[in-house]
Order: sequence, then structure tokens, then C-alpha cells
Amino acid sequence: MDIINKILLGDCEDILKEVPDNTFDLIFTSPPYADQRKSTYGGIKPDDYVDWFLPKAAEFQRVLKPSGTFILNIKERVVNQERHTYVINLILKMREQGWLWTEEFIWYKKNSYPGKWPNRFRDNWERLIQFNKEKQFSMYQESVMVPVGDWAKGRLNHLSDTDMKRDESKVGSGFGKNVSNWINRDKVYPTNVLHLATECSNRNHSAAFPIELPKWFIKLFTKPGDLVLDPFVGSGTTALAAMKLSRNYLGIDIKEEYIQISKDRVMGIQIRLPMAAESHGKYIADNGEAEV
Repeated sequence: MDIINKILLGDCEDILKEVPDNTFDLIFTSPPYADQRKSTYGGIKPDDYVDWFLPKAAEFQRVLKPSGTFILNIKERVVNQERHTYVINLILKMREQGWLWTEEFIWYKKNSYPGKWPNRFRDNWERLIQFNKEKQFSMYQESVMVPVGDWAKGRLNHLSDTDMKRDESKVGSGFGKNVSNWINRDKVYPTNVLHLATECSNRNHSAAFPIELPKWFIKLFTKPGDLVLDPFVGSGTTALAAMKLSRNYLGIDIKEEYIQISKDRVMGIQIRLPMAAESHGKYIADNGEAEV
């Protein structure tokens, strides 16, 4: 089955059975949250969510390369005035399945508008959970470095003797820092909190995320020519991000309407980009990233 730069209609659990082991470099997806997208996935009940997701996770694990990463964008919903535990339960079950729960990132929605509820405040963040098959995996940290920031102007001009060497943690954690390492640096490594605006035009999809979200993880965990999977591709944002960054993609969704939206968006980028024969026919802009 040809899966390179394709958007396929169907259940990802079934389609991936036709894909060889160790195929993808990155899986990035936002599956339907419990009791949401009822017209598409039937609105999986929170109590049933883990049983629904685990067989799919088993296929994801099989088709992901040992050096690859799986990023799961998900958030618990409130049931009977308390957070349901299906995400926590899913993490634990996936660990039993053989996944490593490596890291957790937070997407802070910097343009969230106000709201009021009787017993809580507005959700202003979502988690992106990182799973891996092996402890050693591909990661390109330099590709997501950020400007050093104003803190360096004062802090690095007044260094103490301790700042000039590795200062071990006083609590015996084994961690330490050498502040002087950042002298004359223009960029530093980011934190695991991503400050991104939400997607304002949802393109007829109920759970669209901003393209900068998958782009950040694609840059961090893949290199040009690598293959990215989104098994719940929705409006095609992950596929679009992969194409813009000269990566290959496979998108899968069970709803025909979303498949058409994804194909239309991808086609809109394809006609702007020169075709290249290398790396399974990926599309490469002159500067490595296409403009939408």
C-alpha cells in the first residue's frame, strides 16, 4: 500500500495493519476527546476510552521506528464536577503495553478568552504527552532553540564564582548548572511549555489546533525526508505542517468530510511548491519551508 504523502479514509486501527513494522519517525495526533465528536466517533464514553484507544496504541507502537516518538495531544474532561481519570489510566495502560512515558509538554493557549463556571476556571492549556519505544530516540534540540531573552542582560553581566562552574543541586538530585555557559549566546533551549495561540478558523473541524503546534514537534523529532503519521488527521494540519517542513506524511481519518478538507489544504500547498524526486517525492520550498 502506498502511504507516502497520502490522506486515507478509514479507521487507523484497520489501515495501519497494512503498514510494515518500524515505518514512521514521528506520530503526532489529537484523538477525539471523550464524549466529543459524537457524529464522527460515536462519542466515546470516558469509562470506555482506554479500551477504545489501546488497540490503536498497539498499532502505533508497531509501526513507529525504535528511534521514533509518539506525541499525544489530549485533555481530561469534567464528569460530575470532577476531572475524569481516563488520561491517567491510559498512560498507565500504555506503559504496560511497553511504551515509555518520556515527557509531558504543556500547550498554553495565549489568546484564550475569559469565562466563568461555578466551581472552576477556564481551561487554558492542553497536555502533549511524549511516548517512546526506546530510551534512545532521535531528537534535534537545536532546531527549536529560542532567543536568549532579556534575563541575560543583567544576569550574565554579574556572575559569581559559583556561576563560573557547574553548580550541583543542593538537594542531591544529580542536576546542576553552569550559568557561564550562556555567555555570548543568542539562543537557548526552550522549556516544555509552548505559548501558542489557538486556531481561530477551525476549517469546519471541531478540534483544530494551530499549525505551529505540530510544526514544533516535527522540527524537534524529525529531519527533512522523515515520515510523519497523524492517525486522526482531521482538517489536515499535521500533514500540512510536515509538507511545509519538507517531511513526508500519512494522514488517516474516519470521516470523509475531513479527508476532503485535508486533501484540499494539502493540494493548495502542493501547487505552490516545486516537486522533488528525492525522499519519496517530498515537496521542498527554496528555503526549506513553504508559505501558506
